[in-house]
Amino acid sequence: MTNTVSDHVANHTPMMQQYLKIKAEHSDRLVFYRMGDFYELFYDDALKAARLLDITLTQRGQSAGKPIPMAGIPHHSAEGYLAKLVKLGESIAICEQVGDVSNKGPVERKVVRILTPGTLTEDSLLEARQDNLLVAWSQQGKQIGISWLDVASGRFEVTAFDNQDDAVNELHRLNPAELIFAESVTHPDESLSAHSHNLPDWLFQEAAAKRLLLEHFSTRDLSPFGCENAPAKSGAAAALLYYAQSMLQQPLHQVTSLQSYQTNEYLTLDAITRRNLEIDSHQQGFQHHTLFHLIDQCQTAMGSRLLRRWLRQPLRNRTHIRQRLNVVDSLLHSQEYPILQEHLKPIGDLERILSRVALGSARPRDLSQLSRGLNALPGLLSWAKDWGALDALTAQIDPFHELGDELNRALVANPPLLLRDGGVFKSGYDEQLDELLALKTQAGDFLTDLETRERERTGLNSLKIGFNRVQGYYIELSKQYSDQVPLDYTRRQTLKNAERYITAELKNFETQILSADDRAQARENWLYEQLLGKIQAQLMVLQQTANALATLDVLANFAAQAMARNYAKPQFREEPGLVIEQGRHPTVEALSHEPFIANDADFNEQRRLHIITGPNMGGKSTYMRQTAIITILAHIGCFVPAKQACFGPIDRIFTRIGASDDLTSGRSTFMVEMTETAHILRHASNQSLILMDEVGRGTSTFDGLALAWAIGEYLATEVKGYCLFATHYFELTSLAEQFDNTVNSHLTAVEHQDSIIFLHQVKPGPASQSYGLQVAALAGVPAVVITQAKARLNELEQPRPALVNPSSLESAVKDHHLQFDLFNNPEPDPIITAIQSLEPDNLTPKQALELIYQWRSQINKP
Repeated sequence: MTNTVSDHVANHTPMMQQYLKIKAEHSDRLVFYRMGDFYELFYDDALKAARLLDITLTQRGQSAGKPIPMAGIPHHSAEGYLAKLVKLGESIAICEQVGDVSNKGPVERKVVRILTPGTLTEDSLLEARQDNLLVAWSQQGKQIGISWLDVASGRFEVTAFDNQDDAVNELHRLNPAELIFAESVTHPDESLSAHSHNLPDWLFQEAAAKRLLLEHFSTRDLSPFGCENAPAKSGAAAALLYYAQSMLQQPLHQVTSLQSYQTNEYLTLDAITRRNLEIDSHQQGFQHHTLFHLIDQCQTAMGSRLLRRWLRQPLRNRTHIRQRLNVVDSLLHSQEYPILQEHLKPIGDLERILSRVALGSARPRDLSQLSRGLNALPGLLSWAKDWGALDALTAQIDPFHELGDELNRALVANPPLLLRDGGVFKSGYDEQLDELLALKTQAGDFLTDLETRERERTGLNSLKIGFNRVQGYYIELSKQYSDQVPLDYTRRQTLKNAERYITAELKNFETQILSADDRAQARENWLYEQLLGKIQAQLMVLQQTANALATLDVLANFAAQAMARNYAKPQFREEPGLVIEQGRHPTVEALSHEPFIANDADFNEQRRLHIITGPNMGGKSTYMRQTAIITILAHIGCFVPAKQACFGPIDRIFTRIGASDDLTSGRSTFMVEMTETAHILRHASNQSLILMDEVGRGTSTFDGLALAWAIGEYLATEVKGYCLFATHYFELTSLAEQFDNTVNSHLTAVEHQDSIIFLHQVKPGPASQSYGLQVAALAGVPAVVITQAKARLNELEQPRPALVNPSSLESAVKDHHLQFDLFNNPEPDPIITAIQSLEPDNLTPKQALELIYQWRSQINKP
């Protein structure tokens, strides 16, 4: 900071001394310092806030002979400004007035809340349909622990890894808003957009971590959470809990459990795959083109967040998948899902409301929404009692009759936004509050009656009773009547033409009225705290209910999607394989104005590697992506866009689709392509679904072909996963002749005059041609260029030695009569000599082609 903490505190006013001491404890945060009705910022904080928020920069006093920069925002409209700052990655310390403002000297102030990107609970600062995660990374020996906490809902989970790659992949899946790790640990992945920082090492140590977790959960050991004798896991979880409590300045009562999970329980999707398949984010920013946006018609925000989590982490457990599918099937065939959705519509975001209740920060409208949600539960349960498929979920839902009745009796229909505005409770709920409010409402009648009585008693018809904030209540008379004032009138104020008086009766009334507001507010605050306490006492059961309701919401949504989009129930088997009949790409189908052409995908032991050829724009990428998306939907318990689909065991989905330069890391397109390919080849198994699109295109033709061939061969012989391998290297189609688990497929197209019509149908066998010139013409390449290209193509297509499998060099030599006998031909062959003397890297493609034609003519001489 400039001219602040480094200055001597004694050189400032008492108030600024107080500010500087608070700022010294929060040097890396913006301090919102409450002064009356405003939050003020000073020095560098003011300069930054003025720039980021586009607010006026002023000054207050001086420091070291220079004006102190100051900027402020009204406290009643602070949330909009705070939301903007948090989105920009700023952390904010909220410093409130906590002392008595009537005391001499600066009022006592205290930081009551620190807002950071990963510790938000306020609705106005959060995306309703997206989790906001705080994540901790812990390294203990060779093990890496990752823990995540959604402060806004109380979800708290932890896992561990034995290698960095899998741990980093999990970080990307979680997409944290904020990441913390120990001071002695380097950042796990700088490409993460999360706001990140270090914490002291001791927080991650096993002894301190265990003590903190046991204290929070009031247990004897960490076995219930899968963290006993797991220092990497306990270290990450404890550091996370400590940090979150420090930011909120209070215990996290909404965090009632810690769940330990293993990523091998789920279908693994790495960050590249989620991006390529556009699961919940779009590469060009069109969020309405994502799979999540397409199928999310949930009735509650917590249902939408659960759906997003399912999409990012599909199940492998067939039993759990079938349980979900059976609920969807039951709702679909009974046509009862619209009724269930109607019951769910008024529920609201119970998850986040309950978290704010636990923290004591719930607002009156939160409780009003909670009341509406609880009121909907008896009707939902009554409807669901006849549906056996829902029993497992409805068993987790409590009707909360007593709590619902309490909230109904207590709260007005439309409470104010803030408790301090008053008017939260219904008349008749609390007798003492009613009496205090009656004083306010009856004040007008009392004053009118008093004024009438005093006029009659004094005979002065001009007498009137008034009020102002400075003098309070008074009786006002013109000065001409000052000699007729009764003896019990005490002068309160003298004006130019009038005198103002007070009587004992009016003074007593004033004391009652002026204190009634404060007493009514205090009573409302107390009643509100009691109401929060009653909700907090049932917090765990309420959270369980919220989770079950969110699950019902997602499954009812699946039924609605299946009906609206003609989706089918997928099947699962233990035998290896994957069969999709008449599959469709859900988002392309929904956004297209033309009927979608459905296609089959069939994998078994004889059909593991599919070499797919066909023209650009023919639909290869769409076909590959739809196969993966259908697989994901099936594994979250959703019906799928196909006539039918059946899946054997699948562990991961990999994609190598498209590429661009990684400028930030200085990596070329080809380097990105090869890095992604290497990751697949090293991690894929025979249960993995693999999409490979145009591998090798980022380098020279021969290098690319050689690499694509070797990669295809490795996938066929070593990995043996379920692979769709799209390529323009027609030579790769001969792999199907060499390996009994490899087949050829192609996307069809037909020529019409000089144009091309894409049929988008997958057929067996290799493509007959690539239609590159026709596609170029469709793209608008000038006709003269197309004509020249055709001429050149005719030249290139003249008969010449075929390019064969690079590994079959011996047969290639024999086929082209290049073999020679060392004894009968003591002089080396001139062609061999010429090849040996070449510098291939220095040849242009044209020069290389000319040499090939030259050698061919020599070989073909009689």
